Amino acid sequence: MIPQETVDLILDTAQIADVVSDFVTLKRRGASFVACCPFHNEKTPSFYVTPSKGIYKCFGCGKAGTAVGFVMEHEHCTYVEALQYLARKYHIEIVEQEESAEDIAMRQRRESLLLVSEFAQKFFAQQLESGEGRSVGYAYFQKRGLEDATIARFGLGWAPGGKTALIDAAVAAGYKMEYLLAAGLAVQHEDGSITDKFRERVMFPVHSVSGRVIAYSGRTLRSDNPAKYVNSPETEIYVKSRNLLGIYFAKAEISRQDKCILVEGNVDMVMMHQLGITNVVASCGTSLTIEQVRLIHKFTENATIMYDGDPAGIHAAIRGLGLFLSEGLNVKIVLLPDGEDPDSFCRQHTLAEVQDYIARGEKDFIAFKTDLLLSEAAGDPLKKANLINDIADTIAEIPDAVKRSVYVDATSRKFGIESSILFERINKGRRKMQDDARPEYQEEIVPLQSGWVEENKTLAPAERDLLNLILTYGCETLDFESDSEYYSGFEEDKLTVADFIRAALEGDDSRLANSVYADAYDAYMALYDEGLSQQEIVTGLLNSQNRRVADVVAQLSTEKYQLTVSDYARALTTVSSWLVVNVPKTILVYNEKRIQDRINGILSEMKNAAPEDETALMKDLMRYQNAQRKIKQKLGREKKNI
Repeated sequence: MIPQETVDLILDTAQIADVVSDFVTLKRRGASFVACCPFHNEKTPSFYVTPSKGIYKCFGCGKAGTAVGFVMEHEHCTYVEALQYLARKYHIEIVEQEESAEDIAMRQRRESLLLVSEFAQKFFAQQLESGEGRSVGYAYFQKRGLEDATIARFGLGWAPGGKTALIDAAVAAGYKMEYLLAAGLAVQHEDGSITDKFRERVMFPVHSVSGRVIAYSGRTLRSDNPAKYVNSPETEIYVKSRNLLGIYFAKAEISRQDKCILVEGNVDMVMMHQLGITNVVASCGTSLTIEQVRLIHKFTENATIMYDGDPAGIHAAIRGLGLFLSEGLNVKIVLLPDGEDPDSFCRQHTLAEVQDYIARGEKDFIAFKTDLLLSEAAGDPLKKANLINDIADTIAEIPDAVKRSVYVDATSRKFGIESSILFERINKGRRKMQDDARPEYQEEIVPLQSGWVEENKTLAPAERDLLNLILTYGCETLDFESDSEYYSGFEEDKLTVADFIRAALEGDDSRLANSVYADAYDAYMALYDEGLSQQEIVTGLLNSQNRRVADVVAQLSTEKYQLTVSDYARALTTVSSWLVVNVPKTILVYNEKRIQDRINGILSEMKNAAPEDETALMKDLMRYQNAQRKIKQKLGREKKNI
């Protein structure tokens, strides 16, 4: 746990423009900086950084926040990891609290494994500069068309032929043998001898999502070696099924383009990045796993499988198809011409040609399976039925009912079969899947998103308006005229916007119905009661460890947010005059929506009410409708009866 005083120091030190400029080219525009948004494909500058407020805001995609929020969004990391990043940037030492001796030992051991793994990467990279590494390893990379900048960016290297070359260098540098063994860089044999795990191989480091080197994939260049690739074993810092080669380098572009391209080979991934297609990852020497699909799902809901066009590639694509669909991703498949792989294809074509091939060659799974199997089923009704059943079984793996319905409609039209027949097969398959499901497949996966759940749609707009007033003007004083029903008559009794709204809510003993808005309201009032200024409160909320609250505050505290109540006079009056009209008006609208919510509830109850309960419900309904009518009259939305 990071001590609060250290968190405060990090947040006070981090300058929004300085942090953002590490990732985005900023241009000054008045008191702010502007750039193209790094989170979506908008080509026009819509991304603003305001140093005086310490926030960023994109008026295209709506993302907003402070320095810590930007790091979390751009690097797809946790709140604590973002703080650690900023601490390293500003050379702030973090001494964590409340760790047991066991926790400290575990953290130190993990860090030791990461350090020795990163030492190995530098060692392998240095081997390319001379000797065997230069003449064999570097020559191989050149032959494959890899440029020096690409080799350096991905940390590629060469493992020399000596049995203990890495071990000797690591021990000489002060690293312990136990960590070399635990990191999978050294192997202990039955006779007790210890040798390097990787020898005479070109080396591809595997990076974690945060960029640390956690494992390796080594390719032999000898034709007499039956093991073409040797990969790191699973260790305390590396689980094969949960990592993807290139994810660290691709994650930002995957998020920006909202699409991930999956290839099989190490060089395939590197070559596509070199060509300029940088939203590409590869599986780490294993068949695609559900954990790897979930890792992709953290950054996008759209995936394209790009495999070789040979039988092995087709089989791998079909196998991966079900995993993506079962996790709710939208998946397409593009197969390369027979005899080609992404590496060779990229070396023979330009960036524009490869991008065009992918765009034209992408097929959804229905088109892919149909094209693949229909030729075999030509003229054979039984084979055609099996093909349709196969597609229906694939649709059954999709968790989203709307998507299933769309695919059923497409399949029904394509094969001229009743959709009800397909739904019958799909429902049967889903029931079987639910019965057979393993516990690990039932955990809820929540992809990263900028939105939030609204449990009560009726009240949501009014609650957003109340929050916007508090987040924008909470500390402003309401100067009611002497003829106002809200005028107290005493100068010292003037209320702020926050006090006025809180008094109105507490007077009716009400709480915001949507939990995310209630949390943001409570968090604001807690800081308000500490006597902080409006800017200090909003900054504190934007930096909140509760990222739902931070997201709500970022969205509702910006000038682009528009109240749903009429605010035509906003541009024609002072802020003070506008507030004394629209704060009470917004509360009235909120109360009218509360009544409407209760009316909706009564109408719902009446549908299934017993005859003896209908009279009481009808009386309640009329009472609420009468109260609602009075509020609408006060708002000028309904004429009074004369």
